[in-house]
Amino acid sequence: MADQIAKLELPNNDSIELPVKQGTAGHDVIDISKLGSKGYFTFDPGFLATASCESAITYIDGAKGILTHRGYPIYELATQSSYLDVCYLLLDGELPNKQQSEEFESMVKNHTMIHDQLTAFFRGFRRDAHPMAMLCGVTGALSAFYQDSLDVNDEKHREIAAFRLISKMPTLAAMCYKYSVGQPFIYPRNDLSYAGNFLSMMFAVPCEEYKVNPVVEKAMDRIFVLHADHEQNASTSTVRLAGSSGANPFACIAAGIASLWGPAHGGANEACLNMLEEIGSVDRIPEFIDRAKDKEDPFRLMGFGHRVYKNFDPRAKVMRETCHEVLEELNIQDPLLDVAMELERIALEDEYFVSKKLYPNVDFYSGIIMKAIGIPTSMFTVLFALSRTVGWIAHWKEMLDQPGHRISRPRQLYTGSEDRDFVDLDKR
Repeated sequence: MADQIAKLELPNNDSIELPVKQGTAGHDVIDISKLGSKGYFTFDPGFLATASCESAITYIDGAKGILTHRGYPIYELATQSSYLDVCYLLLDGELPNKQQSEEFESMVKNHTMIHDQLTAFFRGFRRDAHPMAMLCGVTGALSAFYQDSLDVNDEKHREIAAFRLISKMPTLAAMCYKYSVGQPFIYPRNDLSYAGNFLSMMFAVPCEEYKVNPVVEKAMDRIFVLHADHEQNASTSTVRLAGSSGANPFACIAAGIASLWGPAHGGANEACLNMLEEIGSVDRIPEFIDRAKDKEDPFRLMGFGHRVYKNFDPRAKVMRETCHEVLEELNIQDPLLDVAMELERIALEDEYFVSKKLYPNVDFYSGIIMKAIGIPTSMFTVLFALSRTVGWIAHWKEMLDQPGHRISRPRQLYTGSEDRDFVDLDKR
């Protein structure tokens, strides 16, 4: 509801009154939708001060370190709910009761298999292809196999497509990994949890039995929860933009995967591990700490601080606890993990890092966990695409339920040449 009015003075002694809308939390918003009738657009590169939509899914207050899904703090969800329960929450608005949780999990498990012909798509990729390239391609190709759920105006079709994507994404993600290392694909197992099934498809081989480590299983489930949604970021906005044209859900999710692939978005964990490899050993840490403090040096410590969270990353607390649980359970001797733990100690004690609030973030800890359990860095972004799929679907469904959701085209400030005289190229 708009109970306030903002008056904007325009050139030529003109003005316009704009309603001010108030959300449940966060900044008030000035509705400028009628400004175009006066011959003006707003100019806001990067949408740094623009609310592109209304949403009731996720709220972030970076200054205060707040992240909630449907009103629930992320720490409570990560420590008290499973990933599938969070999926239910994001899609339906409430956490499920026991019966709803069991029914939802059963539905997801019944859709984990993919059409067998889809496996042929993988043989068209080079063995050294990046897993995200494969995931983007095969996700879009799902629309060629599941044509009975492509009507985005049909609520039942949207529900079926949502279940299929949430169910099949772990299968596709694991297949990307198996293909890249030359191992046979592993079928999903309906007797395992969502996270346990993914680990099985990643690391099991036909010649021996694979047992899921419960500590690693819990860690993987928490990684999924903590990356399930993060409000209107680049990939979520991409899914919404693609969906606004009426594109099928599989194409929209493939577009989100392409956006997430960017190093400025989903590649933070990979960048963090690359930094640890550059440092190499604990004895070289002081050198790189000095470089990080030097404003003239382009080197930056990856995985410390956050662009959104100016105080602390609320996801990092539970991820830190989980990280140390995994390292203690596996007792892996790896120089890079030693470097990571020493960097964490310094960042939590050094006055320079503390004063600037450069605390280890969720990317730092989740990258260490995935490194410890044997997931290669090239698969990190694939895991986040798998985790984020439910968030993309939730925002996609929410957008389709809103009136006037279609985005005709973004406006621009044109700065090119004015009209020119025509030049006949043949006589030039």
